Amino acid sequence: MWQDRDVRFLTLADVAETLNVSSAQAYALVRSGDLRAIKVGGRGQWRVEANELEAYIQRAYEQTAAILDSPEHSDDVV
Repeated sequence: MWQDRDVRFLTLADVAETLNVSSAQAYALVRSGDLRAIKVGGRGQWRVEANELEAYIQRAYEQTAAILDSPEHSDDVV
């Protein structure tokens, strides 16, 4: 996995594997702006900086905590 290597940029396949989602879902995160990425090369391949993926994951934890702390979810059973 990419965390075992010293890499700066990840492919969308790396992102999908890390988040355990499909490549289409990883691409949707980039296209929506939720996950910052750059296009590189003549073919415009997407690359996500490793620290951007970590920042996205942290934001997702914070958003989830806010949802779970909201009054309308106080009675939800996990």
